[in-house]
Amino acid sequence: MMPALVAHDLTVTVTDRDRRFALQVPLLRIARGEAVGLTGASGTGKTMLLEILGLLRRPAPGGRYVVSDDDGPGRDLAALWGAAGGRAQLTRARGRLFGFVPQTGGLLAFLTVRQNVMLSQRISDRIDGAHVDALLSRLGLEAVAGMRTDGLSIGQRQRVAIARALAHRPRFVIADEPTAALDPEAAQDAMGLLIAAAADHASSVLISSHDRDLLGRFALTRYHLQARTEGAQVTSTLQPARTE
Repeated sequence: MMPALVAHDLTVTVTDRDRRFALQVPLLRIARGEAVGLTGASGTGKTMLLEILGLLRRPAPGGRYVVSDDDGPGRDLAALWGAAGGRAQLTRARGRLFGFVPQTGGLLAFLTVRQNVMLSQRISDRIDGAHVDALLSRLGLEAVAGMRTDGLSIGQRQRVAIARALAHRPRFVIADEPTAALDPEAAQDAMGLLIAAAADHASSVLISSHDRDLLGRFALTRYHLQARTEGAQVTSTLQPARTE
C-alpha cells in the first residue's frame, strides 16, 4: 500500500537545567487504513511524538513530514512551520486530517454526548448528523446520546472520545494512552472498538500505550521508542518494534 504518512528525519530537542532530551524519527510510514501501535518506557517521548505528528509541536528544521490529502498527492507539513501563512495552514490541516483520543477523554461536561461528538465536525466544517448517529450506534452510545458526559462511566466517556475523533472522517486518528484509566476488560473492549471503528472509515490509527500485552492482542504494525543516556544527554529514537 502507498503510504498516507511519511515522516523522515524528524527531530525535537528540549533542554532544561538538568538534561538535554532529543527525540529522533529516522523513518515512519503509515498506510491508509493501517493500525500502528507505539510503545516505549516512560520518558521516551511517546506523547511528544504524537504531538509532532498531530501538528501540535514544531519539529526542528531539516526533516520532512508528508501527509496525503484529498487535495493532492501530499504536502510536506513540516515545511509549513516556517512558511508565510504556515500557521493558518497547519491549523486547517490539523482540524481536517486528524482526530485525537486523549488519555482522559477531554470531553466537555456541559455538553451532551452527541454534542461532544459533533465538535470535531463543527471545527472542520463537516457537519453530518447521520454519520454521528451511525457512530453512536456503532460504539453502543445510542441510549446515552442525550446525556451530559459527567454522568457516564469512564469506559463510556472513552467511547465518546473515540466517536468524536472519527466523526469528521479524518485521515488519521491519534490516541495517546487511550485505555490507561480502564480496567483490563474495558481496556481491551475500548481498544478493539477504536481499531475496528477506524477501519470502518479507512482511517489510519496510531495508538500509544505502555501495555505491550494489550497491543499484542491486535493486528498492529509496531514501533518502539528506545532511549539511551550519555551524561546529561538523553536520546530517544523511533524504531520498528520486535514483537516476538
